[in-house]
Amino acid sequence: MIKLLSAEYTENGLIVLEFSDGNKGVFNLLAYLKERTGSLLLPLADEDYARRCFIDAGALCWPNSLELSAERLHELVSLSKAA
Repeated sequence: MIKLLSAEYTENGLIVLEFSDGNKGVFNLLAYLKERTGSLLLPLADEDYARRCFIDAGALCWPNSLELSAERLHELVSLSKAA
């Protein structure tokens, strides 16, 4: 089972992720939000709120209880081996 080890919000909706399998990737939150709807996703349009992301039990989370699984994020991002 893949887990997130780190998540760093950089800018413009980009979150640098590091996975337990040694891969790194950049998740484009803004592109993700353009393709999906839902009440839990609405606050993420505010960059200050989006920056409040954190990792809990290996998933990417926000204070409103939204969580994105590491497995799904692993599928969504372009991966490279961490140095």
